[in-house]
Amino acid sequence: MIQVRPLFIGRFQPVHLGHLSAIEWVLKQDGVDRVIVGIGSSNQSFTFKNPFTAGERIDMITEVLDSINVKYSVCTIPDTGGLASIWFSYVRNYCPSFDLIYSNDEFTKLALSYWKIPVFNTPLFNKDKLSGTNIRLLMALGKEEWGSLVPEPVREFIERINGVERVRKLAVIEGILKNDA
Repeated sequence: MIQVRPLFIGRFQPVHLGHLSAIEWVLKQDGVDRVIVGIGSSNQSFTFKNPFTAGERIDMITEVLDSINVKYSVCTIPDTGGLASIWFSYVRNYCPSFDLIYSNDEFTKLALSYWKIPVFNTPLFNKDKLSGTNIRLLMALGKEEWGSLVPEPVREFIERINGVERVRKLAVIEGILKNDA
C-alpha cells in the first residue's frame, strides 16, 4: 500500500474536540498512518482571535496526540498578510514533506489549489459548539462549559497557564466585552 503524508492545517486557538475528531478522521483515510499538524497563524498571539502562542499550541497538540498514541509531526506556518504566493513557500519551507492537505479554511484551500496542491475538507464535527470562536467567547464570559469542548489535556494546560484570564483580558482590551462583564 502506498503511504500518504497528509498535512492538517488549523489555527488551534485552542485545540478542541472538533480538531481531535478531524485528526482521527484523517488518520483513518487509506494509506495514512501519520499526520502532519500545521499550526497556521503561528506568528500571531495575544489577540482575542489568536490568544495562544505557537509554543503553547505545540504543547496542546503534543499533549493531546501523545495521550491517544498516534504518529504525528507538528510544524508552524506564519501568516503573510494575505500574500498567497509567499504563503505557499512558507508551508513548504516550515513543514515536513506532504502529499495533500486537509483544511476547511477557504483561504487555505484557494491559496494552495492555485499551486496544484490537493486540498480536501474534513467533516465538521458539531461546528456550532466546536469552534475556537465559540470556545474563546465562553472562556471570556467565564462559562465553565468551554472545558467540556476541549480534550482534557488541553483544559488542564489552559488552566495551568491561566489562559482563561488571558482570553478574558484580551476580550476586554479589544472591546469584545466590557470591563464589568
